[in-house]
Amino acid sequence: MSTRPTKEPAAVPPEIQTRLEAAGLRRTLATRAVLGLFLANPQGTLSHAQALASLTARGLDINRVTLYRLLDRLAACGVLQRHADDGARTWRYGLADTGEGTAPRFECDACHRQFRLTEASAPTQAVASDLFRTLAGLGHQGLRVDVSIHGTCASCVPGADAGGEPLP
Repeated sequence: MSTRPTKEPAAVPPEIQTRLEAAGLRRTLATRAVLGLFLANPQGTLSHAQALASLTARGLDINRVTLYRLLDRLAACGVLQRHADDGARTWRYGLADTGEGTAPRFECDACHRQFRLTEASAPTQAVASDLFRTLAGLGHQGLRVDVSIHGTCASCVPGADAGGEPLP
């Protein structure tokens, strides 16, 4: 990996640093740069190709395989969430929830922004607990529950203004 002058990414929040350390991941230049992409747009998601293009535009020349491995390691330790983009037949990555509990998320299929639906977290947490109990009864160990609702956000709905409100 070679570098050209680049801005230092945003500071890594303590909860993310804790997850990195627990997984044994070092804060290399590539790790900081990738985290910076997601911290700069917490609701956004990126495909591998988009992340590579953004890093290159910021002056970081990173090997594409190294980036694949880094994205997967960040997802494995709970810093990023990885989910399928069926339309593009690729994986998309976004910041994982750092709070306790399970809150469903809404992902716009047009712009790929994600929105946590925290108002629904109590009922969802009850369902998640039931699923974990069911798995444990079968001898399995569940690690997390990802609930995702797909559709079109208010900003992308045809006939909506820039603020996401429908036009008259």
